[in-house]
Amino acid sequence: MQKKWQLENGVRIVTEKIPYLRSVSVGLWFSAGSVYENINTNGMSHFLEHILFKGTKTRTARDIARAMDSVGGQLNAFTAKECTCYYSNVMDEHLPLALDILSDMILNSVMDPVDIEREKGVILEEILMYEDSPEDVVGDLLARALLDKHPLGNPILGNQQLVQSVNRDSLLCFLREMYSPDKLVISIAGNFDEQQVTDLIRKHFGDWQNQSIHSVIPLPEYKANNLFRWKDIEQVHLCFGYPGITLGHDDVYPLMIFNNLFGGGMSSRLFQNIREDRGLVYSIFSYPSFYTCGGKFTIYACMKPSQAANVADLIMEEIEKIRSQGINPSEFDTAREQLKGNYILSLESNNSRMNAIGRSELLLGTIKTPSEILEKIDKTTIDDVVRIAGDILVPDRRSVAVVGCENVLGGCNI
Repeated sequence: MQKKWQLENGVRIVTEKIPYLRSVSVGLWFSAGSVYENINTNGMSHFLEHILFKGTKTRTARDIARAMDSVGGQLNAFTAKECTCYYSNVMDEHLPLALDILSDMILNSVMDPVDIEREKGVILEEILMYEDSPEDVVGDLLARALLDKHPLGNPILGNQQLVQSVNRDSLLCFLREMYSPDKLVISIAGNFDEQQVTDLIRKHFGDWQNQSIHSVIPLPEYKANNLFRWKDIEQVHLCFGYPGITLGHDDVYPLMIFNNLFGGGMSSRLFQNIREDRGLVYSIFSYPSFYTCGGKFTIYACMKPSQAANVADLIMEEIEKIRSQGINPSEFDTAREQLKGNYILSLESNNSRMNAIGRSELLLGTIKTPSEILEKIDKTTIDDVVRIAGDILVPDRRSVAVVGCENVLGGCNI
């Protein structure tokens, strides 16, 4: 059963008790991410996520790692476009330790300048590793082409110049501006005692007071641009992008069903036609991205440069078939059942349930049960899917990004 309550200072708590498990997952979700950053702060959310693991007033970084290892637990974090999450997975009896460590990291970090300088090297290596992944690079390039200067196009890692300029004062200032009780959701899923959870959260977070800066992110004004970035690699990485659907909109479900039948899996049209039937690519797929301030629909393929124009034409042919001929009931039924199965299987652990309820509460302010989501999927019709495909795949709203050694489709070099 899912429950939701709130502390007097604004911290929101969402829980889902799963009594037949012997483990529990807890996450601290903050409204902090690259979408809330500007040209001078892009990358700060990610840097802050790293440095909060480096020691508190009572624990060194080694103490934190040893404490979790001593109970066989996991402690980690991630930064995304619209959120930052710090989380732990432990045996149910060790939930007090997990909450103690997580709260200590957030509220009592020392941010030692020596640790900050050392971590710069780690993050710079992460950026370089990212640069060595052309499928990631082309994704960021597409975001710039489609979203232009909108903050939704900000890279999560930031850039090397920002990382090198970070200091303790700038991190402390960013922490005060972005982390506050009213921007925090604590999500817990697994086996736990409800009264113990209440007491622990009040103990660790009940007295926390901070007024952070609130930002309202406008909807993007989508562009139709072609961008190319040269890289000395064997393949060409190609992305087509279209304006998508915002998180929480009812059209999320028709678009996800459409994605499954168009390019989301091994039975999809793109995979079967371009990879299996013609052997032109190794990797080709599509995926939707949903955010509270916008969305996008992406088609990705990589191939040798001599095949790029042919693959691009075949992708456009599949899009035109969808727009002119629609879809057949059989592939619709398959895609809808695939979505339901993927969704249910994704909830088969307390960590995934913790993620689901925490993210939903933080970004939407509400939580849907699995039954409610399955009902929405079941109510989606083939006409809904055809309509959303026609609304999304509009030729003159398409942006293109290419990464490789040849500018195979034309466009601006960057």
